[in-house]
Amino acid sequence: MISTPYGMDGIDTGGNGSDEADEAKAARDEARVRRGFWPKLRRHAAQLPFAEDLVAAYYCAFDRRTPRRVQVILLGALAYFVLPFDFVPDMLPIIGFTDDAAVLATAIQVVAAHITPEHRNAARRLLVQAGRRQDDTHAQAS
Repeated sequence: MISTPYGMDGIDTGGNGSDEADEAKAARDEARVRRGFWPKLRRHAAQLPFAEDLVAAYYCAFDRRTPRRVQVILLGALAYFVLPFDFVPDMLPIIGFTDDAAVLATAIQVVAAHITPEHRNAARRLLVQAGRRQDDTHAQAS
């Protein structure tokens, strides 16, 4: 199970266990993800073999039907992706996003039943549309 500072499922993760503190941390993660997710995805989507999972996780995290516990787990993983610093710097070729992929894969494994075909289909559509826009931009520049 992914280790988060939210103290979910009765697991002591080193936090103070306060529901208010947990909600405050989740709110900060949510704000960070809302602010930084799309710009970072646009910059790096072509390099990310897990882009579809990433976008599907985003859609699930912000789906009102998703249970709060699941949202918090996904927001923690997405916030890690958005952070400008992490364990393995993202700018390193080939291995730069391996830590982000591992965090996301662990989160998805924990909450997989909540990432619906609707989330995955929306992610695919968005990435196909973004790919077309990139192709159009490159064609115009040529």
